[in-house]
Amino acid sequence: MSESDAPALDGAPQRADSVPDTVDGLAVARLYGQPLFELPQDLYIPPDALEVFLEAFEGPLDLLLYLIRRQHFNILDIPLAQVTGQYLEYIEQIRHSNLELAAEYLLMAAMLIEIKSRMLLPRPPAADGAEPEDPRAELVRRLLEYERIKLAARDLDALPQAGRDFWRVQVAVERSARSLLPEVDVDELRAAWADVLKRARLHARHQISREQISVREIMSQVLRRLHDRRFAEFQDLFEPARGTSHAVVTFIALLELAREGLVGITQAEPYAPLYVRLAYTPS
Repeated sequence: MSESDAPALDGAPQRADSVPDTVDGLAVARLYGQPLFELPQDLYIPPDALEVFLEAFEGPLDLLLYLIRRQHFNILDIPLAQVTGQYLEYIEQIRHSNLELAAEYLLMAAMLIEIKSRMLLPRPPAADGAEPEDPRAELVRRLLEYERIKLAARDLDALPQAGRDFWRVQVAVERSARSLLPEVDVDELRAAWADVLKRARLHARHQISREQISVREIMSQVLRRLHDRRFAEFQDLFEPARGTSHAVVTFIALLELAREGLVGITQAEPYAPLYVRLAYTPS
């Protein structure tokens, strides 16, 4: 048997390249089922990575209120000696793990000790003969105000919240958007016609003549004017310079075209100018 085949003596260190067949009792840990014989050199676990709290309090007032309510003390007549002793015991527990957190509680403990010392000292009467103020009054006021805020926060937290107690239902509805133009009523048509007459009177002449105007001819002229464009303003279809009679015939022609379904009278929005368009697509 060679020297390398000889079994290692008890207590002698094993070589780094020797990996035993069984790892039970030898591996310091298992990572994803594989044995780990030594800790990684670059692994750093901070000392405060794992903390255990017996009770969780949100501040010195919360701890003080907890001690008072747990022992059913009258908040208006707090036994400061007993409460201060329990308060200091809690500070002693957290002082070793979190000194910064303990500093906040030490400030409240100092206030309790100060109030207790003021209660032990004789209090001189007030100048007006009134009863001197209780040294615990300011602390009681702060405790009552904190308790009201805490109860209100608990009631608010009990209300249903989106994402915690329920989820909003979202339904996708496919619908095609179609613009709906407002309908032109009789009053708007009358107002537009009155405006045309008003403009036509500005060009009135004192010349008596008889002009033969055909409604069908005006209808054809209107259709020809609308043939090359999609819309025409209602006012642009009239020729105020030709007088009131021509405006009347043009208005009758438009009404006849609308009745026969050849043109449509629309507007983009309420009280907007009127437009006349072809009711069919020209070939």
